[in-house]
Amino acid sequence: MYDNIIAQKISQQYKQRPLTDFASVTSKTQLSTLNLNWRERDLPEHQRTKHVHRLHPYLGKFIPQLVEIFLRKYKPTLVYDPFAGSGTTLVEANVLGIDSIGTDISVFNVLLSKVKTDNYDIPTLEKEFKDILKRLCVYKNKFSKDEKINKLFSTEDEYIKKWFAPNTQNELLCYLRLIKDYTHQDLLKIVLSRSARSARLVTHYDLDFPREPQTKPYQCYKHQRICRPVEEAYKFLSRYTLDTLARIKEYSRIKTDAKVVVNHADPREVKLPKEINMVFTSPPYIGLIDYHEQHKYAYKLLGLKNNENREIGAAKNGQSQQAKTEYIKGINDVLLNTRDYMTKNALALIVVNDKYKLYDPTSVGFKEVGRVERHVNRRTGRREGTFYESILIWKKA
Repeated sequence: MYDNIIAQKISQQYKQRPLTDFASVTSKTQLSTLNLNWRERDLPEHQRTKHVHRLHPYLGKFIPQLVEIFLRKYKPTLVYDPFAGSGTTLVEANVLGIDSIGTDISVFNVLLSKVKTDNYDIPTLEKEFKDILKRLCVYKNKFSKDEKINKLFSTEDEYIKKWFAPNTQNELLCYLRLIKDYTHQDLLKIVLSRSARSARLVTHYDLDFPREPQTKPYQCYKHQRICRPVEEAYKFLSRYTLDTLARIKEYSRIKTDAKVVVNHADPREVKLPKEINMVFTSPPYIGLIDYHEQHKYAYKLLGLKNNENREIGAAKNGQSQQAKTEYIKGINDVLLNTRDYMTKNALALIVVNDKYKLYDPTSVGFKEVGRVERHVNRRTGRREGTFYESILIWKKA
């Protein structure tokens, strides 16, 4: 019912050209004129995944153009994202010269957000990235010939042994060992994680939610042919190392001196400066994604602490009435804590698909002052179906 109502409102907008001149947005831009129903031809993938936004896949993130539009309209001096995720809000705020803070319960999300927004010595970075590939290539040529080398880069971790072919394990663990010799270790860890995601024993068309390792040839829906499971990581490590370097270089050309702070903390409890005059966030959607599970390969390879028991709205909890009650309590606790650090009349913009009508501004000390609806018609992998988002615009009451 909810989606049908929104669909009727949006259908007329599809007959008009959506907003693509993002720099034209100012404080005078009316919400009613914002047509954010982009199709592929309006906003192609390479624009939605520009520079550092594609350093690592991340399910459930909003596109950077969405943040840019509202940052340009409301012009905050300090924007906060209590569900920082992959750091989209922080990256876009920095480009516009706006200070930002992000908080996330996931240590991997914090790592990803930090490497996207860090400052880098590009010549040193380039030297290190090329050097690690050269050294990895030397080891790669020895794996099949030297059993001692194989044992040096081996593991007893059952998850890694289950989801990666033996040669893949050697190459990933070798890269992991080499990372310790370099300055930009966190960025190299993201390269490793991105490569591991692609190098798992999974089908090409189901990188998002694989349930069991794929160990035999299979009919590939993505490539329309018989494909074989991946048995190496080197091609991904090489490709993503160079791609990451290029993306960091691209972002460094538009990056500003605006301050970025990333907290690894529970947003229900984190302490913040009392200077926040805008929140832009997308809370987890109830019962859809286990945010720690989607990056389990990274947690295992990098030895990261898992805080999945603190996730709000995790998929494993489902969408029962009890799950909804617990979910909205968690979200409200985040918003109540955040409100304490917001200035008078500060705005909170929340990107949601609130089909269960769980979001009530008055219950957390806000009042609704606007709302923008949009249709998301691009799905990746084998996920399909109509999807709608609302950008709720609340003011601190």
